[in-house]
Amino acid sequence: MTPQKPPLKILLAAPRGFCAGVVRAIDIVERALEVYGAPVYVRHEIVHNKYVVDGLKAKGAIFVKELDEIPQGDHPVIFSAHGVPKAVPGEAQRRKLFQLDATCPLVTKVHLEAQRHFDEGLEIILIGHAGHPEVIGTMGQLPQGAVVLIETAGDAERLAVRDPARLAYITQTTLSVDDTSDVIAVLRRRFPLIRGPVKEDICYATTNRQEAVKSIARDLDLLLVVGAPNSSNSKRLVEVGEKNGCPRGLLVQRASDLHWQELQDLKTVGLTAGASAPEVLVNEIIDAFRSHYDVTVEKVTLREENVSFKLPRELRESKPAA
Repeated sequence: MTPQKPPLKILLAAPRGFCAGVVRAIDIVERALEVYGAPVYVRHEIVHNKYVVDGLKAKGAIFVKELDEIPQGDHPVIFSAHGVPKAVPGEAQRRKLFQLDATCPLVTKVHLEAQRHFDEGLEIILIGHAGHPEVIGTMGQLPQGAVVLIETAGDAERLAVRDPARLAYITQTTLSVDDTSDVIAVLRRRFPLIRGPVKEDICYATTNRQEAVKSIARDLDLLLVVGAPNSSNSKRLVEVGEKNGCPRGLLVQRASDLHWQELQDLKTVGLTAGASAPEVLVNEIIDAFRSHYDVTVEKVTLREENVSFKLPRELRESKPAA
């Protein structure tokens, strides 16, 4: 007689998974392969997800760290959704590479804000995580030294500026909403004349996914976030869950990352996905739990998302290669 599986409720948070910027970036690579044929070169991971990147490699995309890995010729080169420093498209133009920019429009918004502040002679404070591709791309929009990077409220307390009356701040789009609010509060207290964005820089998708996690966190034994270890928005979801009452959060790339000896005696598990994680991996994890538990899935939808971004004009107007 087969032993009865223990019951488990999975609270499936929504919104979760792909955001409009990620959908657009993946579509750009797939459409470029249709229009121009393989190979299409992509500088860095188009989005932070191995499953997605491997899928695009199988279709003919070649991922490179730097442009000098691309052979001579007018090959298409795509810049990732995180954005790139200005020097990168400059180098691509010098080498006569055909450029397609998959930078998320909400990241481009931050780039334009930075440029505007710089043109007005303001000292610019960027709230973000050192070394993240988006931060490197944003700081690289301006001359070295024009942007000062801070990460925490403590950094904001210690910050020394040239002129408190000539300041502006911008932020990475994938930060913790609450943590960033704390940093901004310190900046505003210390520098009352500091300028901020008209509409906040943290993107709608990051905000919505964090709010969805907050809404279920106190009801959980465990929060599982599907996402890559180098995905900022995915790591923030784990932190948000733990800060809002969930005793334990785990970031996993897919079902094979689950260690079942550590997942015993669970009653309620929350499941969400970072903005670059496909839904197929969420379903894979639910199926894996069904092998160990009698699973009931309850969808918890905080709000609906209907945002979309157009592809670059070159791809909208081109016909597929014969």
